[in-house]
Amino acid sequence: MILTVDDDPGISRAVARDLRRRYGQDNRIVRAESAVQALEALRELTLRGEQVAVLLADYRMPDMTGVEFLEQAMDVFPSARRVLLTAYADTGAAIDAINLVDLDHYLLKPWDPPEEKLYPVVDGLLEAWRGSDRGPVTETRIVGHRWSARSHEVRDFLARNQVSYRWYLADEPEGRRLLDAAGADGLTLPVIVTPGGEALIAPTDAELATRVGLPTTPSTDFYDVIVIGGGPAGLGAAVYAASEGLRTVLVERTATGGQAGQSSRIENYLGFPDGVSGSQLTDRARRQASRFGAELLTTREAVGLSSKGSARAVRFSDGSELHAHAIILATGVSYRQLGAPGLGELTSRGVFYGSALTEAPDCADQDVYVVGGANSAGQAAVYFARTARSVTILLRGRTLTSSMSHYLSEQISRTANIEVLPCTEVVAAHGNGHLERLELRHTPSGAVRAVDSSWLFVFIGATPRTDWLDGVVARDAAGFVLAGPDLAVDGGRPAGWDLDREPYHLETSLPGVFVAGDARADSMKRVASAVGDGAMAVALVHRYLERR
Repeated sequence: MILTVDDDPGISRAVARDLRRRYGQDNRIVRAESAVQALEALRELTLRGEQVAVLLADYRMPDMTGVEFLEQAMDVFPSARRVLLTAYADTGAAIDAINLVDLDHYLLKPWDPPEEKLYPVVDGLLEAWRGSDRGPVTETRIVGHRWSARSHEVRDFLARNQVSYRWYLADEPEGRRLLDAAGADGLTLPVIVTPGGEALIAPTDAELATRVGLPTTPSTDFYDVIVIGGGPAGLGAAVYAASEGLRTVLVERTATGGQAGQSSRIENYLGFPDGVSGSQLTDRARRQASRFGAELLTTREAVGLSSKGSARAVRFSDGSELHAHAIILATGVSYRQLGAPGLGELTSRGVFYGSALTEAPDCADQDVYVVGGANSAGQAAVYFARTARSVTILLRGRTLTSSMSHYLSEQISRTANIEVLPCTEVVAAHGNGHLERLELRHTPSGAVRAVDSSWLFVFIGATPRTDWLDGVVARDAAGFVLAGPDLAVDGGRPAGWDLDREPYHLETSLPGVFVAGDARADSMKRVASAVGDGAMAVALVHRYLERR
């Protein structure tokens, strides 16, 4: 079903007419002229066991606003995609609704011509809806402990791979019922029940990926290009390579999206004036790459790289190999870990590296601490502030403005429940099984004080995931991959370079192997520049293939 509601009969009929013209063959179009009437229709559809894919609601209606209607409709059909129809004067309300009801899109009236302004939006929403879980019978269920590191990892893995799941605590009635049905003793957790009813006891990521339908096996052993890493640079490379006819496979060790995919909201990415969450951007890029024919594989950890004649080979942790004419390294970076006493033992038990959005619901009405002064830390702080009692940013420097985008630091300064503590560091963490208390030091004075909290999220620095490339391609002292002009030694070609040309701009010291995104030395560490690197790397792959 596609349901539209507008209190203006003329507009209501016009919306339904345009929708039937394009979607009437495969979808039933339901039209309502009031929010109350629309909610009644939704409840009837629920009783009949039918599904609603898209909801389009006018913002200004007499009995309730479109935002209020969509908020109630979410309780009936939570998976339905949501669109607000609004006049230009109401765009501010539409932007506010993005966070309130997780709005997917808003359309300005009039939407003529529908071929340009209406249909592309609805096409994308229907495609996204068809690719998502839409009912309890198809959901993966997880039973675990709240402060279990592995339970957190499983939840994070499924969430980042866009796999819908339900989470149950092992000591709650439904959790115990599932454990009994699975024949589990409750000691080895987590237990995962797949949509098909299969019980998995503490599975590896690879086992879990296979059981929930994530692709892990390549269709062949030779490609034109292998992209290693599924962040913005890797996804950008996969989209451009596949769209230009190259046989392309992207391999990712955990989930596509990288650090950007974990961001609660990216506000300064070109083409998204209202911001976009990292998961939404990742989902669109993944579907785009797949539509062009790229293979996207998960739980594939690259551990070796080598030359085999004119081909390049990647070896994985399971001993298997893939071969290609060219390789693009887009392995990204990971957050550095704090070395203070107690933090290591409490990692994933209240101490999290990265946004860990899977834990955000449990932070409601809690005191949350965020370490870091760059955009990723700021985005997380703003996100947590929506539901947390307080959010405290622990900053090593004196101000946010030196390392954070202006728009974000301004947003933080306007958020009442966010406090910034400059020149402050974590010196110890304490807790019995999970984080309970932090010790903070004010560095200029040396004064140390203790604060009670069960939630610490760390966003400090960037460590490249390139140890497995040691001795294969040139890296700088910090481990970032050198490419192009940065490879030159005393103005000449890099050591061991035997080709009659200089390395291309993103080409590493191993010909035919390119680097893109945050893993590259002196990269910008921004989503837009990473995507640009991915696109440029594909153009250079073409040049390399032509001159081999």
